[in-house]
Amino acid sequence: MSRLYGDPIDVWTHDGLPVRFVWRDRLHTVRRVLDHWVVAREWWKISDSDPGERRFWRVEADPGDRVGTYELRFDTAAEGWLLIRAWD
Repeated sequence: MSRLYGDPIDVWTHDGLPVRFVWRDRLHTVRRVLDHWVVAREWWKISDSDPGERRFWRVEADPGDRVGTYELRFDTAAEGWLLIRAWD
């Protein structure tokens, strides 16, 4: 079962891939990237200052006690990360 969150998170990357993130005051270490995709905004919302991309990663990560699956999103316009979804 998955749950939707949309919580802001801090993410560390290496070569463009997420390797660690902090969610709810816990450090999660990414063990494996399961999927990656990019969604462009609608063409009428794109401007020179807003490339309009949202980059998603589905990862397996370990907060120290068990491995879970998480969906992370990076918004290029806001330059911020969100934890979108977590699976039990």
